[in-house]
Amino acid sequence: MYPFARLIKEILVHRNDPPLGMGEEHLSHHICWPWDMDPWMELNNGRTLTLFDLGRIPFMRRSGIAQVLRTRDWGMAVAGASVRYRRRVTAFQRLTMRSRALGWDARFIYMEQAMFSRGEATAHILIRLAITRRGKGGIIAPAELDRALGGSGESPALPDWVQDWVRADAQRPWPPMAD
Repeated sequence: MYPFARLIKEILVHRNDPPLGMGEEHLSHHICWPWDMDPWMELNNGRTLTLFDLGRIPFMRRSGIAQVLRTRDWGMAVAGASVRYRRRVTAFQRLTMRSRALGWDARFIYMEQAMFSRGEATAHILIRLAITRRGKGGIIAPAELDRALGGSGESPALPDWVQDWVRADAQRPWPPMAD
């Protein structure tokens, strides 16, 4: 089940934080609880993705994205991700998460998030987000969102490693495992 209580806690903790610009960093703190564990007694890889949600949603509120989505009846969907798991996280371990938007192209917003424990990175995600039009289908250009936030609509230059990922991902066959 989705950890709605934890999401509400994150929203409440960060409700009075100052607004963020698209490229600025949201910092949040989390704990690996026993119910986050897998059979090997470490943070479950699926729960790691859920914890990244708990950092991304307050970022979207602080940056104004959530308000624009709500007023325009738009949605936000994860359209792809690449995750690196590097350090074991065990029960009751405290995590610091950093979340920021890197930029966008004609279709997607690219964000990176990283978790740290005891000063070492434990996991890192590059995530691609699509702004969706509810009920009518299709996606909305991120430049339109940026203009709604008061920006120019022009993305900061995406880092080379993000552009490389975008190119590599475009080479993957779809549908998968089609013979």
